[in-house]
Amino acid sequence: MNSMIAADVIFVVEDEPKLARLLADYLRAAGFDPVIVERGDTVLAAIAEHRPVLVLLDINLPGMDGLTLCKEIRRDSNLPIIMVTSRAEEIDRLLGLELGADDYICKPFSPREVVARVRAVLRRGRAPEPQDAELLRIDADARRVELAGKPVSLTGVEFELLRTLVERPGRVFSRAELLDRIYDDFRDVSDRAVDSHIKNLRRKLDQAMPGRELIHSVYGVGYRYEPAHAG
Repeated sequence: MNSMIAADVIFVVEDEPKLARLLADYLRAAGFDPVIVERGDTVLAAIAEHRPVLVLLDINLPGMDGLTLCKEIRRDSNLPIIMVTSRAEEIDRLLGLELGADDYICKPFSPREVVARVRAVLRRGRAPEPQDAELLRIDADARRVELAGKPVSLTGVEFELLRTLVERPGRVFSRAELLDRIYDDFRDVSDRAVDSHIKNLRRKLDQAMPGRELIHSVYGVGYRYEPAHAG
């Protein structure tokens, strides 16, 4: 009797054959079943056929660009998407359009980093085991925060920052987006003010749970939250 379990299918949507093969090799070595798709206009049909668990989606594709394709996928599916871009300024466009991608990777990148990002996104999308219960508790009505059972005293701005980031774990928020969330009176505030608030927020979280980084900087873009789990 064949007891082998089929590997999770990962789509590598990339029109550079050499790069696509390299990513496929690393994903295969990590235990995934990579499927290379070279044209954007064939992806939707291929998804229906192969049922991938995640799509690595390049932006610059023949047939249909990655931005349009991401919107098309999101229209009917919560399939995890990691966008791949060769220009950092495209990240701002991605964030501004709020396309719903789960993560972003800029070229050039390490294939090992890509595999790590794939695993991280898949972990976020799957229900945690009981021993991996989320250690951060936010009571929006009482505006109280606990981390690892310890109360964390936050200012109003820090609370809104944390709540915004936690609502979309792993999603990268630009400074401009975060400013829009924490100030609703359209005041003229430098987006660098976010850096100061994030610094204070990190310090307070670290006091409650030393050595566990929850809020990550994404160079040139903004910040993302990664959950803290027990176990």
